[in-house]
Amino acid sequence: MDRNALVLSWCRLTRQPTATKLSARTPAIGNVAIGNSVMGILAILFLVAATGCGSDLEQARKIQSKRQTLMQSQSQQDDLGEVFELLSHFVELNDQKATRQIVYHLNRWKDGRPVEGADVPEAFSLVSDLLPADQATRRITSSDYQSSDIRHLRDSYLFRRVLEWADRPESDDPLLASWLKDQEAVLGENDGLKLRTISRLFDWTVRNIAYEPMETPPPAQLTLPALPHGMVLQGAGYRQSDYLTLWRGIGDSLQRSGVFTQLCQQAGIPAFVLARQDANSGELVPWCVAAMIGDDAYLFEPNLSTYIPGPGQIGIATLAQARQDASVMRRLNLPGFFEYPISKDDIQQSIALLNLQPEAAAARMSFLESGLTGQRRLTIYQDIDALIAAIDQIPGIAGVRLWDIPLKADLYEKEMLEASERDPLLAFWYRSTWAILEAPIDMARELALGRWRHLHGVFSDEEDGDKKGARTLYLAQRAPEFEIDKLSTDVDLQQAYGVRRDLGMDQQQYEMQLAQAQQIMRGGKRTATYWISLLQYDDAKYDTAENWFSKRVLLESQLSLWEPSARYNLARCLERLGQSDEAVEIYKTDGDPQEHGNRIRARLFQKSISDSQDSAASDSGDSQAGSSDNNASDSDPSGNPEPANEPPATVTPENNDSPTGGSE
Repeated sequence: MDRNALVLSWCRLTRQPTATKLSARTPAIGNVAIGNSVMGILAILFLVAATGCGSDLEQARKIQSKRQTLMQSQSQQDDLGEVFELLSHFVELNDQKATRQIVYHLNRWKDGRPVEGADVPEAFSLVSDLLPADQATRRITSSDYQSSDIRHLRDSYLFRRVLEWADRPESDDPLLASWLKDQEAVLGENDGLKLRTISRLFDWTVRNIAYEPMETPPPAQLTLPALPHGMVLQGAGYRQSDYLTLWRGIGDSLQRSGVFTQLCQQAGIPAFVLARQDANSGELVPWCVAAMIGDDAYLFEPNLSTYIPGPGQIGIATLAQARQDASVMRRLNLPGFFEYPISKDDIQQSIALLNLQPEAAAARMSFLESGLTGQRRLTIYQDIDALIAAIDQIPGIAGVRLWDIPLKADLYEKEMLEASERDPLLAFWYRSTWAILEAPIDMARELALGRWRHLHGVFSDEEDGDKKGARTLYLAQRAPEFEIDKLSTDVDLQQAYGVRRDLGMDQQQYEMQLAQAQQIMRGGKRTATYWISLLQYDDAKYDTAENWFSKRVLLESQLSLWEPSARYNLARCLERLGQSDEAVEIYKTDGDPQEHGNRIRARLFQKSISDSQDSAASDSGDSQAGSSDNNASDSDPSGNPEPANEPPATVTPENNDSPTGGSE
C-alpha cells in the first residue's frame, strides 16, 4: 500500500462526525466524542504497523495537527459567537447570569493560548487614592477574563453600535458642511474623514444626550450619606457612568464629555478632556473636549452644546488657534447676556485627561481585540503609554493623566447601593428616579428594549415581524391619559399593567403602589414620546420630528425633564426645514438652561445664512458680469437672492407616527 492510500485510509478512519450525529451511547466532551479519539489512536497505530516510523507517520501527525487546529479554531469562533449573542441581548437578560456566561466563553476561547502579562502603566500611580495599587494590578495584569471585564465589554459594544449608524452623511451638521469639504483638500482624505466623523459624533452627543446642569440638588427630606473622596450626593460628572448617561439619554457637561470620548475611541480617534489648573486651589478644571487628528487637537464645548468656532467663526477651532488668536475664546462671550469665564491666556497650558478604565490597559483585551473582526470589531484596548506620548507632543499640552471621573463613578455607585441598604427613603429615591427604564416590571422592560433597539439603530420592525423596532416599542408606551387616570379604580387595567395587591398589603401601601405605577406610566410615556422625536430626526424625517417635538413633547400638559432638550432639537429641525426665523427665536428663549450655547448656535446659524446669501449674490453678479457686453459694472445685481434652504411646500408626517389628532 503506497503512502497516499495510507493517508487516505487514515483520514477516513478519523473523520469527525458533527455534534448532531453523536451517538447517545457515546460520551462527549464539547463537540468531540471520545470514540473519535480512539479511532484517531487506532489510525496512527495502523500507519505505524504498515509503514514504520518514517515520513508517512510524520505526515499523519501534521494532518492530525492541522485538523485539531481547525477544530479548535471553530470552537473558539463559536465561543466568540456566544459572547456577542449575549452582549447583543444584554438588556433582556439577567446581568449577573449573562456576565458569568460571557466570562466562561471568553476563557474557553482563550484556553490553550497564553496571554502575555502586562505591567501596570505609570499613569495609574496618580489615581491610587481612587484605585489602590493591588486593585489596579489585579484588573490589569490578570491573564484570565473576569467579571469586572464585562462592563468594559458591554460599554464598548454599545458605543460601537451607536457609532455604526451615527457616523453617516445624514448626521452632518449643516453649519459645517462646506468647511468640512474644504478641509478634506487641506488635510487629505483620511484625516478629512476623521474630522467629519468627530463632528458627527459630537453633534449626535449634544442632540441625543439632554443637557443637565452640573448641580442637581437632591430632595431636601433626604439624609445625605457620607461619601468618600470628597464626593457628594448628585455630584457633577460621577453621579452616573458613561454607559448610564448613554442609556438614559441625559447628563451634565462632564458626562456628555464621557459619551463623546467613548464614541471617538470606538472610531479609533484619540479624544480627551482638557483641563486648566485653578490658580487658587490647584485643582484641575475641565474646560472642553479635544479630538486629535494628525498634530492638531480640535475643540468642542459640551457645556454649550457647540464646537468651538475657529477664527472668523469658521469651522472648528484647534487648540493651536485658540492659544494664538484671542478672538476664538472671546467669541464665546455674549455681551449683555453671558460672559465665558476662560480667555486665551487661561489655556496656554492644559492637562489632557484620558477617559479610560483599567481593563483597557490589560493584555487580555489586546489579545481579544485582535480576534474581533467584521461586525464584531470593537476597540477595547489602549496602549496607554504610547497614547500619552502622542498627546504630549501637542503644543499647549502640559501633561497627560487619567481622568478621575470614571473611577469616581464606579465608587459612587457602590457607595450609593450600600447607603440605600441602610436608608429606605434614600433607596426609594435612588431607585425610583429611573424606574421607568430600569424597574423589574413589564412597562419598564418594554421601554428598555425600545431604547436598546434605538441605540442599535434598529428603528423599524423587521419585514418578517419577528423583531420589533424602536418606533413600535416606544409607541406601545403611549397610553392615553384617561387610561392612566383610570388605573386607580379599574381592576382590569391594573391586571393588564401588572399591578397586583399582594397578600398582607394594606390599603395605604396599595394606593402608594398605584400612584407609583401611574407615575411610571406617565414618565415612560413622555420619555418614549421624546425618544420617538429624536429617532425621527436621526432617521432624517425632519418634518415628522418637528411635529412630534412641537405637538407632543412640548405640549403644555405633557412637559417633562426633556423640555429644554426638546426645544433645542425642535430648533435643529426648523433649521433643516429652512424655517430660520422660527429656529432663531427658539434658540433665544430666555431662561433656558442651555441658553448660552443656544444663542451661540443662533449666531452661527444666522452667519451661515448670511454667508450663503452673499455667495449666491456674488455668483449671480459674476454671471451677469460675464453675460454683459461691456462688463462695465461691479455692483450687486438688482433684486433679492432666493433664500437658502427654502422650506418644503407641504409637511406630511408618516401615518403611523403622526401626532396630529387623538387625545393625550
